[in-house]
Amino acid sequence: MTTLSPELSAHLFTLLGEQRFLTDADSLQHYGRDWTRFADPAPCAVVLPETVEEVQAIVRAARAAGVAIVPSGGRTGLSGGAVASNGELVMALDRMNKVLEVNTVDRSLRCQAGTITEVIQNTAIDHDLIYPVDFASSGSSQIGGNIATNAGGIQVIRYGMTRDWVSGLKVVTGTGELLDLNRGLMKNNTGFDLRHLITGSEGTLGIIVEATLQLTQPATNPQVIVLGLPSMDAIMAVLQAFQAKLPLLAYEFFSELALQKVVEHQGLKRPFEGITPFYALLEYEHRGQDTDDAVMAIVETCMTEGWVEDAVLSQSEAQRRGLWRLREDISETIARWTPYKNDISTTVARVPGFLAKVDAIVAARYPDLEVVWFGHIGDGNLHLNILKPEDVSVADFQMRCKQVSSEIFAAIQEMGGSVSAEHGVGLLKKDFLHYSRAEEEIAIMRGIKNVFDPDNIMNPGKIFDA
Repeated sequence: MTTLSPELSAHLFTLLGEQRFLTDADSLQHYGRDWTRFADPAPCAVVLPETVEEVQAIVRAARAAGVAIVPSGGRTGLSGGAVASNGELVMALDRMNKVLEVNTVDRSLRCQAGTITEVIQNTAIDHDLIYPVDFASSGSSQIGGNIATNAGGIQVIRYGMTRDWVSGLKVVTGTGELLDLNRGLMKNNTGFDLRHLITGSEGTLGIIVEATLQLTQPATNPQVIVLGLPSMDAIMAVLQAFQAKLPLLAYEFFSELALQKVVEHQGLKRPFEGITPFYALLEYEHRGQDTDDAVMAIVETCMTEGWVEDAVLSQSEAQRRGLWRLREDISETIARWTPYKNDISTTVARVPGFLAKVDAIVAARYPDLEVVWFGHIGDGNLHLNILKPEDVSVADFQMRCKQVSSEIFAAIQEMGGSVSAEHGVGLLKKDFLHYSRAEEEIAIMRGIKNVFDPDNIMNPGKIFDA
């Protein structure tokens, strides 16, 4: 447990003022946690810098005093990566929230780390471009946090992960040094690319303060189709059928229980009257009658093969958005049950066997609990959510789930998968890191952290213990 000395407290107050140096209980609770609820926030203070120079000054002062720092973005993480539970100083980037430049020639956007993802997306649209990395938390997540966790989202099948769209980063290391990485270059083959090292490092190597992002052209008239599927096996058969004939923007899936929760608590309508165990949501570009003919032919084939039982196709932009809400509102909806989340992945080709193996474990171990499945299945990413009963404490529930997680992760290891596809390791999964990374890799990661952060003040206890 680190503590805030009177000397450091006075220094930070002088540097930032009472509006940006916070120690009241409400602020500590608000800024000291993310969307997880399995660790109680207990930071010593919260600082809200507005400039890179202030970030550097805070890091240097904290280092000198031996106080750990937890970088904080939109606090939408699901692995406890932004939780300050051991007296750390929370550095919230909320006030570093400006788009600094849009370059339509380079198709790039430069912004501060605290910029909300949706602001970046809307700014790109204003210039007839898009920032294509999108997910349910875009309205509150910050780009620095997205980069720190290498966020994926709903269109990875077409556009890839966050790291594929970052062409430059400015980062303050654990020594207070400012690194200007890659400077927005499209081609730069001059040694190690530290930009990619920082991406996904969860604030353990330094604090992202600025990013240069690549933009692209928007998709042509995107349309959505929701399909009712009789089994998990059908999910991948449908994907193969569509991919053989049609480039996809997204391929998502969710279970009947997930749909029930969203319909009940978000006031949405079911996509069609029929009830099926699983649903697939596909988004594609509509380029005329040929696209319509291809989609209808694929759906007919899927129904004939028994892979699809019902379907609905968006007929307007409003309906497209409404169908997307059936999938995107799931996380927000189930948050009230304090779910235990497993964000897991494997290669796309292994998904059917992977699903069957994990689902069998879950069915055997949690017969009395509600289990919600959904995910970005087109890129091999599944979200397994176990819902906490009202009469069970958070601690008891977490313990029960954690005991079974090792069995699930062993199955993931056997199939060459990952225990965290896109949400990071944070606090919740560091004990299971070895299921996805060899001991030799982990040792190298520790060595890299020691170079960037020799005093271990940058988000300590996340990903792995020092």
